[in-house]
Amino acid sequence: MAISNFVKRIQDVMRNDSGVNGDAQRIEQIVWILFLKIYDAKEETWELLDDNYKSIIQEGLKWRDWAVDRKDGEALTGDGLLDFVNNTLFPTLKNLEIDETTPMRQVIVRNAFEDANNYQKDGVLLRQVINIIDEIDFTEYKERHEFGAIYESFLKDLQSAGNAGEFYTPRAVTDFMVKVVKPVLGDRIGDFACGTGGFLVSALNELDKQVGNSLENREIYNNSVFGIEKKALPHMLCVTNMLIHDIDDPNILHGNALEMDYKDMRKMEHFDVILMNPPYGGSEKDSVKANFPTVLRSSETADLFINVIMYRLKKNGRCAVIIPDGFLFGTDNGKFNIKKKLFSEFNVHTVVRMPHSVFAPYTSIRTNILFFDNTEPTKETWFYRVDMPEGYKNFSKTRPMKLEHFNDALNWWENRKEIEMDGFPKAKKYSIDEIVERSYNIELCGYPHQEEVIPEPMELIQEYQEKRASLNAEIDHVLEQITSMLGGN
Repeated sequence: MAISNFVKRIQDVMRNDSGVNGDAQRIEQIVWILFLKIYDAKEETWELLDDNYKSIIQEGLKWRDWAVDRKDGEALTGDGLLDFVNNTLFPTLKNLEIDETTPMRQVIVRNAFEDANNYQKDGVLLRQVINIIDEIDFTEYKERHEFGAIYESFLKDLQSAGNAGEFYTPRAVTDFMVKVVKPVLGDRIGDFACGTGGFLVSALNELDKQVGNSLENREIYNNSVFGIEKKALPHMLCVTNMLIHDIDDPNILHGNALEMDYKDMRKMEHFDVILMNPPYGGSEKDSVKANFPTVLRSSETADLFINVIMYRLKKNGRCAVIIPDGFLFGTDNGKFNIKKKLFSEFNVHTVVRMPHSVFAPYTSIRTNILFFDNTEPTKETWFYRVDMPEGYKNFSKTRPMKLEHFNDALNWWENRKEIEMDGFPKAKKYSIDEIVERSYNIELCGYPHQEEVIPEPMELIQEYQEKRASLNAEIDHVLEQITSMLGGN
């Protein structure tokens, strides 16, 4: 069947339902229905492979029991369907009994429904949406993988769905980061703010090429990735994404990776590869900041995630993480100490400066990719600037960043050399002594020409606050040196 217009057909139906307001609710509505359909297809496979398999979903509540319209006039619809979904299905799935012995493939059902909602108020329209989703045969390999591409375009639509856009990192960026980090089968790959699972999928696509026909390799593949996501909608999106990509036991937790004492983090699983785009521009509660040593506390969420990465990256492990410009130039106490620890204990070998509007329309905050590994202290760091492609003034939903825009960076990665353009450095190597001398202000190889970008008011305020804090810290540092030279206290 042709499923290229799958999302559009559902959206057209939902627009007539008064209970669904806006893209964010429409997406959440599609996702819980889609999750149950995909999960039921997976369960059919598990039942065939294991005669002793027992579902956590009781009879009568499985997709096959109530959602499939067999055209015999018996399918639930209208008020009867609404009553079943609101008063039986949701309450039961939200309160499924689980314990430490419950397999992850079953735990995800309750996790997925903890904060889910049925927004539709018209039972006839709900039946129409269910029937469209039921047309897809997820037990057929070709159709399931064709749907993977549809799901990707569906996730991209999140970028125009208000705050939901924060959960999607452009595929070109995740693919570039995976290409240079080079995950191999057997690596444990983690993302502690995984959103819809973009980094994990890019990594899985790379690992899938290494599986071959080996069942043992397929089992290793199935246990390769781990994610944590704080918010309900992207968590369910990510779990569904993993099921689509043949991860039968998605180890995707619903929680906040920052809400754990750093001493406990040290005892938890460490990872060979960490790929992340942590939230930035936000501020955590004091109780969350208190989970970290005093010198490593920061008001910026992204800074705290750098701490988490440092505690959970395995010896010889490698990391690629997206960070805002504020992390580069910031020299306030928190950022200074975090960067000092990072450069002193890890090998920060590369910083890639990305052009503006990569994350448009969600945010115009400038971003960078920090690459480091847990091998040795930093001796030198390369900075490389990715320029806006010729003919582009801004990236947008209709003209997004593509992997080909990283071609020059990929070529440079394997054959590093310093590059100067129009009198400004595009690629340059700095020694650790030079970086320390700058008080870890690593805003280097930046953009010589200011693009015509007007940030959102709150983004502008955030940027000014970070620059003011950085400037104050630099002034304090100079005053301390002068006072020390004069022999004062």
